[in-house]
Amino acid sequence: MIQAEHLTKRYGRQPAVDDVSFTCEPGTVTGFLGPNGAGKSTTMRMICGLTEPTSGSATVCGTPYRRLANPGRRVGVLLDASAQHGGRTGREVLTLAALTMGVDTAEVRPALERVGLGPAAARKRVRAYSLGMRQRLGLAGALLGGPDVLILDEPANGLDPEGIFWMRGLLRDFADNGGTVLLSSHLLREVEAVADRLVVIGAGRVVAQGSRDELLAGTGTLVRALDPDDLRQALARAGLAGTRTTDGGVVVPAGAETVGRAAADAGVVLLELRPAGSGGLEQMFLELTGGVR
Repeated sequence: MIQAEHLTKRYGRQPAVDDVSFTCEPGTVTGFLGPNGAGKSTTMRMICGLTEPTSGSATVCGTPYRRLANPGRRVGVLLDASAQHGGRTGREVLTLAALTMGVDTAEVRPALERVGLGPAAARKRVRAYSLGMRQRLGLAGALLGGPDVLILDEPANGLDPEGIFWMRGLLRDFADNGGTVLLSSHLLREVEAVADRLVVIGAGRVVAQGSRDELLAGTGTLVRALDPDDLRQALARAGLAGTRTTDGGVVVPAGAETVGRAAADAGVVLLELRPAGSGGLEQMFLELTGGVR
């Protein structure tokens, strides 16, 4: 289990993370979402003991990360795939990790093969790895100690579509076998496909959290009009705030009848009017975090 309680981090007067609390349960994948600069990475660094919180606390497996006797055997962490020694081979990187954690070095080869790094890749210097290969190596290191928990920050960066599909299956299997996964990613459709729960953060604060199905079921109404400017004016006159989506629609935190009446009263021709939740995670994300205004 991962538990964050009122985590806050300030740099001077500037809050990077402000009173963030959530729990990740065993057997689940929790998607940790937010725009750039929202505080996701800072929160994950506080959970992993790399950044000292201004206030609040976090535990992993019931204990602060820094107090775990051998954290790699309890928690697999991948926060920055580029933070690997470029002069070492993939096999050497993982062998050193195994020696540090007290894992039998015979486990190195199957760990590399598990993430799709065969003998040729294992012999190659990390400086010659692509970003996708570095991500796979980082995942191998995170999994090497047989942890109960995975904390992953943007692990799909640099992976091709096949690699992303593979990672989705790996994380789903890990959770289905009782593991706990905290996953930060900007690939919203992939998060939607694998996550059981979602935590959405904006400007350093949690703006929504809950099960994926609960959150996607209650995200307002998506409306699209023949004349977008007329629609925005009609919504404004009705006192309805809207958030533009990437495909030209507007998500309104109100029911379809309320939005439809506002458009009808203004004589606006609508092309689409439906629950925003049916548009998936992207619609919800844009609404909750401000999207493109």
